[in-house]
Amino acid sequence: MNRKSFLKTVSGGTLAMALAPNILMAEELNISSLKTAKKLTILHTNDQHSRIEPFDSSYTRNPNQGGFARRATLIQQIRNQESNVLLLDSGDIFQGTPYFNFFGGELEFKLMSMMKYDASTMGNHDFDNGLDGFLKVLPNAQFPFICSNYDFKNTVLDGKTTPYKIFSKDGIKVGLFGVGIELKGLVGKKQYGETVYSDPVDVAQHYASFLKNDQKCDLVICLSHIGYDYQDEPDKVSDKILASRTENIDLILGGHTHTFLPEPQVFKNKQGKNVLVNQVGWAGLLLGRIDFFFDPNKNIQHISWNNQAIDSSIIA
Repeated sequence: MNRKSFLKTVSGGTLAMALAPNILMAEELNISSLKTAKKLTILHTNDQHSRIEPFDSSYTRNPNQGGFARRATLIQQIRNQESNVLLLDSGDIFQGTPYFNFFGGELEFKLMSMMKYDASTMGNHDFDNGLDGFLKVLPNAQFPFICSNYDFKNTVLDGKTTPYKIFSKDGIKVGLFGVGIELKGLVGKKQYGETVYSDPVDVAQHYASFLKNDQKCDLVICLSHIGYDYQDEPDKVSDKILASRTENIDLILGGHTHTFLPEPQVFKNKQGKNVLVNQVGWAGLLLGRIDFFFDPNKNIQHISWNNQAIDSSIIA
C-alpha cells in the first residue's frame, strides 16, 4: 500500500483540524520540510485478550481478522522502513481464549517479546490470575510494565514494575508513564491483594510535569487503561477527562473500553494545548500507528496516523 494513500497529516500547531472535514493529505505537504525532520513512529495495541490466532472465517463480526503472526509481520515491515519505532501496549493482555486458561499469560508475553514490545501497562484482566500468577509468567516479558498509579509496595510485585520510563530515539527524548483503572469492585480483592490505587488525574499530572519539565522530554506519552469515555457516567475518570484536566501530556494511548477510534481524537488540556488520544478496539484487530515529525528544535512539526486492520492481506 502506498503510504501517501492513507496518511493524514496535519501541522503540529493546528492539531484541532484533525476533526475537521478538510484534513490535509500527505501529498499536500511541503515534502521537503519532512525530509529534514526527525521522525518517530509510535505503534500501539490494547486489550489483546489472548487472541493469539485470527478469528475463524465463520465468525460473524470479525471473520478471519486479527492474529499475532500477522501483527508481527506488519510490525517487522514497518521496522524495515522506519529507523525510530516504539511499540507499546495499554493493558488487558490476558483473558479471552483457552491460551490464557492453559498457559496463564506465558505465551502472550513470549510472543510480545518476540515482537520486541518496548513497554506496556497493566489492565484489570492482567490481575485475573492474581499477583502471584502475574509474577510467575513475568520473566517471559522482555519489556517493562509501567504502572504509575498502582502501588505494589506490600505485594509480590513490589519492584517488578516501574512508574515511568524514558526512551531516546535519534536524539528525541520520549517519556512514558501508565495509569490503570480502579480495581475495587472490578477485580476480586484476592486477585490484587494490598495493591494501592491512586487517582489517575493526580498521578498523571505529577509524572507528566516530571517528565516534561524535570527530565526535559520532547514527547510525553500516557499508557492508559481507564477507558476512553463513559457517556452514562460523565464524571467517571476517562481518557477524555484525563486529557482535559492535566498538562504536559502529548499523547494518551488508551484501553479498557474497547473503543474503535477511526483516527486519533484531539482534546484541549488545562493550558488550552492539544492532546492526542487514540485507542484501537480490542483483540488485536488493529495496529495503531502515529508518526511524529520534529523540527531541528525538537518541536512537533507534523503528525500522521493510521489505525491499520490486521487481516488476511498481511501474509505472515
